[in-house]
Amino acid sequence: MISSSEPILSPDLLALDFDGVLCDGLLEYFEIARKTHQELWQFADPIAPELAESFYRLRPVIETGWEMPVLIQALVDGHSIADIQSHWRSIAETIVQRDQLTAAQLSQQLDSNRDRWIREDLDGWLALHRFFPGVIEQLKTWLNPANAYSSLEVVIITTKEERFVRQLLDRAGVHHQSLAIFGKATRQPKASTLKQWIGQKSNIWFVEDMLPTLNKVIQEPALDQVELFLANWGYNTEGDRAQATQSDRIHCLSLEQFAQPFSQWLTATNAAR
Repeated sequence: MISSSEPILSPDLLALDFDGVLCDGLLEYFEIARKTHQELWQFADPIAPELAESFYRLRPVIETGWEMPVLIQALVDGHSIADIQSHWRSIAETIVQRDQLTAAQLSQQLDSNRDRWIREDLDGWLALHRFFPGVIEQLKTWLNPANAYSSLEVVIITTKEERFVRQLLDRAGVHHQSLAIFGKATRQPKASTLKQWIGQKSNIWFVEDMLPTLNKVIQEPALDQVELFLANWGYNTEGDRAQATQSDRIHCLSLEQFAQPFSQWLTATNAAR
């Protein structure tokens, strides 16, 4: 946590989430979830596109990809947006058990569908991902060894598969060969991944759009000195952002601030408290 007497103006390790911080994948999420749902629940007719808007609003409840087709089934079952927002974990568990599915089965089917889509129509798949305005330019600046951030190490910690992340960065023109990406194959919570740099890096900053993930970091005493930022342009709700402003550990970060020097991240967030 930042000391008011000795502010840390910049990190030496910046850990970034991918989906919801760098990349907006809502369009792809719905299409792949709809395809997977249709196969596993054996619906004769495609899910109505009108469900997309409810799905987009509810994206913040999802922590891992296998939950996406389950979310569609929850909407088909008639659960309201408010009910899902309040009771998602129990609703998802009930649906999976009732319909005799497993997280592993859902994940395998969803990944298989995504692989096939990428193999058969890479351009179409990539076209449904949009990077948030300004983030690619900022990432290129941080990764350029010739700029003022040459001592900064940037890593991506995500539940998305590394190969998908690298394909999207390729498409955006990011030279990512030296960029460490801890993806789905890491198979551990993001807090556990962050721990590997404790004792190696003095100033670790973590930008994430999911409030529950940041709260899990807060629960780890070993990560007390990690600066936490909630990306308020990502997959979070107004309630999440309100909770974050009440935390003495979490800084609410806007997309405009993200494109500014690190000192502006701290000045703006501290002033807002």
